[in-house]
Amino acid sequence: MNKPTPAIVAQGAVQRLPRAALLLFCIAYALPGLIGRAPWKSADMASFGYMLEMARGQTPWTDPMLLGLRPEADGLLPYWLGALAIQGFGGWMDPAAAARLPFFVLLGMAMVAAWYAAYFLARKPQAQPVAFAFGGEARPSDYARAIADGGLLALIACLGLAQLGHEITTSVAQLCFAAVAFYGVAAIGQRRGLPEVATLLGLCGLALSGAPSLAALFGLGSALLHVLAVRDDATDNRWRAVAAIAVATLAVIAVATALDLWRWRVLLPQDAGSKDWRTLGRLLVWFTWPAWPLVLWTLWRWRFQIFTRSVNLHLALPLWFAAVTLTATLTTKPADRALLLALPALATLAAFALPTLQRSVAALIDWFTLLFFTGCGVVIWVVWIAMQTGFPKQPAANVLRQAPGFEAVFSLPVFLVALAATLVWGWLVHWRVGRHRAAIWKSMVLPAGGAALCWVLLMTLWMPLLDFVRSYTVVVRNVSTVVGTPECIQEIGLSREQIAAFQYHGGFKILSNSHQARCPWLLVSADTRLGLQGQVNNNQWQLQATVRRPSDKADDVLLLRRTSP
Repeated sequence: MNKPTPAIVAQGAVQRLPRAALLLFCIAYALPGLIGRAPWKSADMASFGYMLEMARGQTPWTDPMLLGLRPEADGLLPYWLGALAIQGFGGWMDPAAAARLPFFVLLGMAMVAAWYAAYFLARKPQAQPVAFAFGGEARPSDYARAIADGGLLALIACLGLAQLGHEITTSVAQLCFAAVAFYGVAAIGQRRGLPEVATLLGLCGLALSGAPSLAALFGLGSALLHVLAVRDDATDNRWRAVAAIAVATLAVIAVATALDLWRWRVLLPQDAGSKDWRTLGRLLVWFTWPAWPLVLWTLWRWRFQIFTRSVNLHLALPLWFAAVTLTATLTTKPADRALLLALPALATLAAFALPTLQRSVAALIDWFTLLFFTGCGVVIWVVWIAMQTGFPKQPAANVLRQAPGFEAVFSLPVFLVALAATLVWGWLVHWRVGRHRAAIWKSMVLPAGGAALCWVLLMTLWMPLLDFVRSYTVVVRNVSTVVGTPECIQEIGLSREQIAAFQYHGGFKILSNSHQARCPWLLVSADTRLGLQGQVNNNQWQLQATVRRPSDKADDVLLLRRTSP
């Protein structure tokens, strides 16, 4: 027998968050970082390089290559989406901007799916608040909508979503399809048609994006949880739901087997020493902040609904999705990109903490968030002023030391956007401490707004600086000033992102050193300079320059010129 729910919520506490405001907020968070910047190191640039090669017909779509190198990240679907966007829109806009269009849609789909997943889980009878003796408790639909609003705000507030969610990599596609599958298994049985399609689309899309094992585990676990779920009413649809999830899971297994998508990437126990556990701990803390403290609170306050004979899906499903992705985080590399898939489930669990928070805890969250993000915003503004004026002197000196050669340029539109975002933050703080203090999603407004504020400020005021230190434009420009427009350039040891950067930013034809062509120039990665003996004939090549990347010496390249025909 299930114990009473810990949620005690009156109708006045589920005030509606205006849909237009929520939509504009999501767009304002998703657009910065997807427009107005060059591809960044390293996966962002490498992925774009493969998409550009596919769009230009320089490599097969079923086996993309970049100078003989296959992508490090599995999954062809994201590369196809980017290449199709370049072909469709690259004629009238920058190819890098065109490649980001489908990923803007994928990020938006992830947000929408996360909202609906939380909504349908909150509609479960076991998730509903306690019924009052004389009425007045929150209506099921209003309560579910308030929980979903809180879950979406918690997702946006997660610090780890900011950079990785705005790249053009397989990680964004995996995030989207994991969220879509999460919505499908959460809503299945409550609505016909769309949840079944979403489950199949999400699991298959996840497999085609390079995570077939996670897709199969998500499906198998969700089907089992539906079998063990609490019976809602006399018209229980669990077996139809189980059948639909099982069919989608079998389809994933069949597709992954037919296309040979299975890859073993788990670090075995004897290899676990290669993991820095302290680094993983810090990653878990900051990447999922502020969701993880609320998740712990949810597990404590809802503990009597978790450990029961029957399964309460509103807790079990997000716990399963989070557990699978957290295990993948601990056993695969790179850890942060695996952890990204856990954010929708963790945000949903965090949302169920909101109706159980005490007023003092909610006030603590608000004050900490206010001080933290206001402080971050002040730092961003102070450093920007220092870049523009040279005062204060210490921040200006720090910028010059970290990015030697950087010259700040004032842009009035950028300044106005950053100023508007700061004013909106001030208004949001005033609104939070004033009206709507009863809404249960109120505790997530400042964390989400603060995360969005800092991201917008970084992508406006600091965009030139970040482009300078994180893109390869400076390196390519410095090489171009020396070599001009040669017929071709040979390379030794360049990484995928370096090859893509020289091809895109410089328009160079890059060839491997093993190629029979006799190019007048040779680029050598700094990492391979010690192994040049036997690869480079000193009688044919002369070192011309060492081209440095301002922020990372590991990306330095040696430029050699052919001295003999």
